[in-house]
Amino acid sequence: METIRIAQFGEGNFLRTFVDAYFDTLNKEGADYRVTIIKPITFGNLEAFKKQNNKYHIVLRGMDDGEAVENVYEISSIENTIDPFADEESFYSLAVDPTLKMVVSNTTEAGIVFKKEDKMDDELANISYPAKLTKFLLKRYEAGLPGLYLLPVELIPDNGEALEKAVSSYIELWGLDKGFKEWNETKNHYCSTLVDRIVSGHPRDEATQAHINCLIGEDDALSSIGEPFGLWVVENKGDVSSLIKDGRHNIDVVISNNVAYYKKRKVRVLNGSHTNLVPLALLSGKVTVYDCMVDSEFSRFVDDTLKFEIVPFVSDDIAETTKFADSVKDRFMNPYLNHQLTSISLNSVSKWKERVLPSFKDYYKANGKIPNNIVKGFAGLVALYSRIRKDGGRYVANVPGREIELKDDARYLEYFANKGSIKGFMEDTSIWGEDLTEYNDFLDAVTTLVEFINKGDAQ
Repeated sequence: METIRIAQFGEGNFLRTFVDAYFDTLNKEGADYRVTIIKPITFGNLEAFKKQNNKYHIVLRGMDDGEAVENVYEISSIENTIDPFADEESFYSLAVDPTLKMVVSNTTEAGIVFKKEDKMDDELANISYPAKLTKFLLKRYEAGLPGLYLLPVELIPDNGEALEKAVSSYIELWGLDKGFKEWNETKNHYCSTLVDRIVSGHPRDEATQAHINCLIGEDDALSSIGEPFGLWVVENKGDVSSLIKDGRHNIDVVISNNVAYYKKRKVRVLNGSHTNLVPLALLSGKVTVYDCMVDSEFSRFVDDTLKFEIVPFVSDDIAETTKFADSVKDRFMNPYLNHQLTSISLNSVSKWKERVLPSFKDYYKANGKIPNNIVKGFAGLVALYSRIRKDGGRYVANVPGREIELKDDARYLEYFANKGSIKGFMEDTSIWGEDLTEYNDFLDAVTTLVEFINKGDAQ
């Protein structure tokens, strides 16, 4: 049996509840995948892994055929952990391991970045993830070893391409060997990926911790909670299908030449419907996504938005997109996730532009009029932000029953805190890339709806 080793930059809940659970499932099916975790930043430590011999449990909680389930999985796919800032020797030893085949990373959306100030001889602690990776790959090249498959799961567009571009930029910046440049371009395969599983992580409150430990049968400092649904779409490059097995293996894995379709589907259907719902829900006193889905009016709002204003414009395969939308609604109904609306509301302006505006434009182009529910969702965003006031260094807004903090680009928060107009917000091309007031009836509809919402009618 071939041993396949994976270098994993990141030790967080998502990777452990998604990627590592996948490799563990393959092992239980007869394979031999061994993950080495590399701590990507100096913050935090790996003591819990050492104490638990790199083993932990995940609990997948959600709905299955209308029934609530809580399934426990012991994960033992992690072989080793490395703190490269304290142990560079182990870091570079892994790079020259002949059985190393893949690199997986989740260094947050800000992790894949090129910084011109990074220097080749800088300490690992002082340079970006792609810079660390460049030095890691250079060691492998100098050892005369084959290239690797690099599968970033950071939530940025074309993440594989972005990582490859950053590494190439460091090779050029540092004036590295031309042979290394060619090796990186021809022997390494940077595969863009899309990941989809809601992971709430280690339980935070004592009651949930006690319940999870009871399910597991022991205390587990690394336990993590996720939903049963899981999807990993991997770009088909080289011979990646020999390393990544498609089909259902705790998560659904798809090897595809068209990752962009899956990203568009997820962003518009799941993320877009979330973003369009949240401001109205907050203004109605809701706290979680589940609260909305058990409310008949909000549930119908989500249904109608998806059916008439989002799904028809994702792809020509309406049936397949509808099937995915139905699965999304089932996921929203998960009573265990406790998916806070305030968490989803982070950076709402940029999210609306990326996730909802494209559906708005497609609907308008096809029908010659504005989409009612998407417009109502945008009006909810404007109404919520219009309540912003500064409280020290925070921006807060009053919603029924509580005060919430809104987190977004300071420019937008300041605009509304200073009582900026709806018209000025909508016609600002530096925000939207266009003047939204040029869409017939859009400004008037938003203005009218904001007045209704401020009178207490957010549904």
